Amino acid sequence: MSETPLRTLIVDDEPLAIERMQVLCAELPGIAVVGTAADGEAALRLAEKLKPDLLLLDMTMPGMDGLAVAKTASSGDTPPAVIFVTAHDNFAVEAFDLDAVDYVLKPVGKDRLARAIERALARRSDPAEPGAPTWLEELWVPDRSELLRVEAASVHRIDAERDYVRLHTDPVGEGRSYLLLQTIAGLEERLDPERFIRIHRSTILRRDVIKGLRHEGLGVWCVELADGEVLRIGRTYLRKVKAMAGR
Repeated sequence: MSETPLRTLIVDDEPLAIERMQVLCAELPGIAVVGTAADGEAALRLAEKLKPDLLLLDMTMPGMDGLAVAKTASSGDTPPAVIFVTAHDNFAVEAFDLDAVDYVLKPVGKDRLARAIERALARRSDPAEPGAPTWLEELWVPDRSELLRVEAASVHRIDAERDYVRLHTDPVGEGRSYLLLQTIAGLEERLDPERFIRIHRSTILRRDVIKGLRHEGLGVWCVELADGEVLRIGRTYLRKVKAMAGR
C-alpha cells in the first residue's frame, strides 16, 4: 500500500452523510479528506482547485448528479478516481461505464469503505496503460440488500431477458446466476472480445467453455459446451463464431 494517502473530496447533498463519511475516513489509513461539497457544481469547482486523488461521490443530488460530476471530472488531465456512494443499486451499469473504482451502498460500513479505499490505492499503484482498452473485469450485481462484485472471468454465459441480462457463473459447486439491468448489446461492447463471443442475439459465451462446433444440416450450426449442452448459433453471428475456430 502506498505511504501517501489519497487526497479525497467528499460530495453529498446531505450534511449528515458528509459528517458520517468524514468520521469513517478519519478511522481509515490511506485516505486524507481535503474538502467536502454539497452539490455537483461545487464539487467540480473544488476538484479543479484541490486536485484530489479520489472523489467519494453521492450518485443522486439535485441539479448536477454524481454521474454528471464523474463524467466532467474524468475529462481533465489528471482525473480523480471515483467511488460512488449511494442508496440506490440501479446505477451500477453507469458506474462501471465510467470506470469507477467501486460502488458502495448506503448506509456505508467501515469495512466496506475500507475495501473500496484499498481498491483505489491499488489502482493508483498499478494504473492502466494509456490508450489500453478498458474491458470490463468485474460487474456489480444487486443481491438482496447489497451489491456483489462478480469477476468477468467467472461468468461463463450471459442470456438476454428483455431489458436485463442474466449472468451465469462457473458451475463449480453451486453455479449461481445474477440478473443485471443492462441490454446484452450494451454489455457486449464492454466485454473483451478475446475472452467472450456472442453466438446468438440472446446469448454471449466465454470462449473457453466452447468445446466444438456442430453442423446440423440446412445451414444450421451449433456450439457444444464443455458441460455437454448444445446451443444454436444465430445466422448473424455464424461467421464470427466460425472465424474463432479458424473456419
